[in-house]
Amino acid sequence: MDKASWDDAYANAAHIDGAEAYPPRWQAKAGAFLGRMMGQARAQNDLPYGPTERSLFDLILPEGPPKGLVVFVHGGYWMKFDKSYWTHLAAGPILRGWAVALPSYDLCPDVRIADITRQIAQAVSVAAQQVAGPIALTGHSAGGHLVARMLAPGILPAEVGKRVVSCVPISPVADLAPLRNTSMNDTLRVDAAEAQAESPVHMDQRLDARVTVWVGADERPAFLDQARWLAEAWGCGQVIAPDRHHFDVIDALEDPQSDLTKAIIGNEG
Repeated sequence: MDKASWDDAYANAAHIDGAEAYPPRWQAKAGAFLGRMMGQARAQNDLPYGPTERSLFDLILPEGPPKGLVVFVHGGYWMKFDKSYWTHLAAGPILRGWAVALPSYDLCPDVRIADITRQIAQAVSVAAQQVAGPIALTGHSAGGHLVARMLAPGILPAEVGKRVVSCVPISPVADLAPLRNTSMNDTLRVDAAEAQAESPVHMDQRLDARVTVWVGADERPAFLDQARWLAEAWGCGQVIAPDRHHFDVIDALEDPQSDLTKAIIGNEG
């Protein structure tokens, strides 16, 4: 395929009706939800986990002592968005008694994807100091890639890694190699070595955690392929959510009874 075809294969917004309305709607819902939680003294905003301006996370708390910690990592092709768009997605887990941490991170081209992997490991480690008990990791799109990378031995400190009980990459980019053919790579700067090192499909060893790969049935074929590649490489469960595309597949995180929320917290919730 030529570059234009590769660009189209990984273009989500161009194939979703009303795509331009989603980011402002996400941010409005997230801001309102954070405001309610802060008003109830159940949110801590802009907690630092590292030295850069974007090395911050929000922590949303349930009523009563947390059963554990969910970490949600946002997407945006490692190039856009921050934690302020996603706080409402903590609703499902907190209603099941779990705390939720939502980190921002530095963006390409200021950093490389490998740098973001290390940032998220630091964010998970610092958030884990705030909440005792099991840790469940989930993330969307590029965030799905990043939480999958957390299962590589040595990425997380041993004492944190042994607490990880589940990982649910949602619509993940599991193999970075195809992105090298897109115009995005002018910003991402993924070379062959980074594609090999940073692609979850090449992780032969992983932490002993329950993994479910989640993807919407109405997503681009490239994302259905990416999800399938990861599930096959890891020999783990996969769910193809009916009637969901790349932008609304995450909505189920707002529902404590959704199959997605249950997949993340499992029997621990």
